[in-house]
Amino acid sequence: MLETYTIAGGSASEIAAGVEAAVSEGRLPPGRMLPPVREAAASAGVSPGTAAAAYRLLRERGVVETAGRRGTRVRPRPASTFREEIRIEVPPGVRDLSQGNPDPALLPALHEALAAAARAHEERPALYGTDDDEELLALAGARLQADGLPPAPLAITSGTLDAVERVLAAHLRPGDAVAVEDPGWTSLLDLVTAMGLRIVPMRLDDDGPLPDELGRALRAGARAVVVTARAQNPTGAAVSADRAAALRELLAAHPDVLLVEDDHGSGFVDLPLHPLAGVTRRWILVRSTAKSLGPDLRLALVTGDPTTLDRLRGRQRLATGWVSHLLQRAVAHLWRTEAVDTEAVAAAYARRRDGLVEALAVRGITAHGRTGLNVWVPVADESTAITRLLARGWAAAPGARNRVATPPALRLTAATLGQDEIGVLADDLAAALRPTSTGRYG
Repeated sequence: MLETYTIAGGSASEIAAGVEAAVSEGRLPPGRMLPPVREAAASAGVSPGTAAAAYRLLRERGVVETAGRRGTRVRPRPASTFREEIRIEVPPGVRDLSQGNPDPALLPALHEALAAAARAHEERPALYGTDDDEELLALAGARLQADGLPPAPLAITSGTLDAVERVLAAHLRPGDAVAVEDPGWTSLLDLVTAMGLRIVPMRLDDDGPLPDELGRALRAGARAVVVTARAQNPTGAAVSADRAAALRELLAAHPDVLLVEDDHGSGFVDLPLHPLAGVTRRWILVRSTAKSLGPDLRLALVTGDPTTLDRLRGRQRLATGWVSHLLQRAVAHLWRTEAVDTEAVAAAYARRRDGLVEALAVRGITAHGRTGLNVWVPVADESTAITRLLARGWAAAPGARNRVATPPALRLTAATLGQDEIGVLADDLAAALRPTSTGRYG
């Protein structure tokens, strides 16, 4: 029985509202078991059907999770708790490496692209019922096929999360399990939780999710799997050819699992794509332009099986309707004119990221950053390491934002690091991680 909260309410909505309020106020802490349905019904003086409906509402809102005979408990991270809120205050004068942003100097100028989009709008205004931009779809399709994707329908969404949310909602139901990388993308972890889905973490190395971890997640009943193809956030992992083959073999034995691939690294990563797409009946690959062209260009290209793409478009039509054709035409112009020297951009990020990883290795510190913008540094204690780094003029992101069950770490965004800063940062981080005379880090 609950020690600090009694199930009460005359209807399913009242019972659910009471439990949700108790969770928000801390009277029902994460992990606390709720009583069985019949016991809850007796406590509230309602029928078991009403109590069961209340529990179903709580699952759909992401407040509780049900694990079969093990019962119903408050989620370890309620949907009202967002990982993005786990942040640090960066004092004035401190070099902020915690944000995960691309280098503005490596993003293309938008004047010509937006002007071209405006001219096209004047000639052919995009009104209600206008289809997605044909040039953008053609350019995207050619790029995807060049990267080994099977011919498939295309859609355009307002970024990666927009696509992922619609596809998960179209295929899954609250309580379903989703296999995600651990450590993984903060926003994705929040989204899965907020949708009332159950996270099954998969550990990974520099080559992507470990096959044993994917196998375990599939055996645990994962209905969907989310994999980052390149520039994994926060570790920089990129799925290698051998790892892709191993993951495809595992997924082939579970053809009904929904596969979601995130390829936001396209355009600023110099390693080839090794797609998993097509090995299951239901799949999508999402290619965002946020890191290569700019975060404010809220646009992603999506390809996938016909059923999933139809469901995605259907849900899109019922909500936002479409992505701005001005943005679509601007991205098409940037791609057609090759406004970004992708090889030079990838090389610039690699010099900064690899330089930091190598400098830390010289100082006996293990770090990860095979591709992308970030470097992931395992530590003994995140709070202590962050505090000591701040005292030396550097701000790092706490790994707690990205972790589910993996050990503590820091995320350092190396995207804007100058060559003259790398050695200084490595020295300061080594000092921050050095044990005191008591044997503790601090």
